[in-house]
Amino acid sequence: MHDELKQAIYLIADEMRGMATVGGHFAKNPYEVERAERIRELAVRLVALVDDHYDEDAIRSIFSNVGFVHASPAVGTDCAVFNDRGEILLIQRRDSGLWALPGGLAEIGRTLSESALMELWEEAGLRGRVVRLLGLFDGRRWGSRSKVHFTHAVFQIHCDELTPRPGLETRDARFFAADALPELFMGHDRIVPMCFELRDGAAYFDPASSDEGDMPSHQRTE
Repeated sequence: MHDELKQAIYLIADEMRGMATVGGHFAKNPYEVERAERIRELAVRLVALVDDHYDEDAIRSIFSNVGFVHASPAVGTDCAVFNDRGEILLIQRRDSGLWALPGGLAEIGRTLSESALMELWEEAGLRGRVVRLLGLFDGRRWGSRSKVHFTHAVFQIHCDELTPRPGLETRDARFFAADALPELFMGHDRIVPMCFELRDGAAYFDPASSDEGDMPSHQRTE
């Protein structure tokens, strides 16, 4: 089989594995768990059809290994949307009632920017286009609450229509000025004010010289 076709099948199977992992984690009943496991099993069989080195049992073991899923930091995509008054869009989380940038975990099979646009639609009911990468924030250094090492990729997004509507995972969505921010979710309480600073500047990333746990100094790309 042609190598390019093999690679395409591997990526399709990995996307299915990712769907199964997320679906199983958030399953609300045994039927949803069973469907998630079925998707994972189909991904295993798909890889086994084209892989010359591993049989189904070996592939199944790899796909079920938690270390395989969390071998690298988890990546989240967040959206910085500003209106004409310079206010930023925030969503109110349904679970905690705290406010945050629209966003979530990047999905396998989508680019980071595609994931950001999808999260914006699902959580705030807005369609837009990515203007640029605003910053990369290491959750350990910005106070994020997560069980895993988490990195925030924040994109600045332009929307022609700026009337937000909350989604299934959000209670509310509205714009806030820099000096009138609501109670923000952990991590976002630091990142959101930074977004105002970065709006008209270069993209930000955490400098390598920062000590873990400290608020990093500003490091910007040219």
